[in-house]
Amino acid sequence: MMSSPSAGHGLDEKWFKSSYSTDDGPACVEVAVTPDTVRIRDSKRTEGPHLTVGAAPWSTFVSYAAHH
Repeated sequence: MMSSPSAGHGLDEKWFKSSYSTDDGPACVEVAVTPDTVRIRDSKRTEGPHLTVGAAPWSTFVSYAAHH
């Protein structure tokens, strides 16, 4: 899976959307990564609510999801 950046709300915030997501296709998630946290949002509702998790739990989730 590859990602491409999109505009964010913070000065250095870069959101990345999966290359599996298209502009005319189904909704996907985007993530913005900092050293300590990962912010997650719906790519079709970028102004909507965001979920913020720690970097370690996100890493565990991604590892688990990649193997299941």
